[in-house]
Amino acid sequence: QVQLVESGGGSVQVGGSLRLSCAATGYAVSTNSMGWFRQAPGKEREGVAAITRLGGSAYANSVKGRFTITRDNAKNTLYLQMNSLKPEDTALYYCAAPDRGGLVLSLLLPENYKYWGQGTQVTVSS
Repeated sequence: QVQLVESGGGSVQVGGSLRLSCAATGYAVSTNSMGWFRQAPGKEREGVAAITRLGGSAYANSVKGRFTITRDNAKNTLYLQMNSLKPEDTALYYCAAPDRGGLVLSLLLPENYKYWGQGTQVTVSS
């Protein structure tokens, strides 16, 4: 059974930083692309960052230069370092993994991912 558990969310002021973690069980994060997504109230879920099996990455334009996605294969954990946070970054953040053996053509599209965590809340206040 695949389980993705996010942690590290919280409340910060504008310009602050947070590091989100996503611990995976039943799924090796090194074997496929993994992604971070977010959903704000009243908005659709959107892709934030993704990392490929080979270590390449993709970012939404809104977070480029501020967010960094990494993974620790030994800990089987995905991370999202978020710096220079803005109020518009406020959302519930999810990590996601595709179907095993699946090919993810569009890294930031939620439809390409099968397994999802429960999310961790990030709130940025001015």
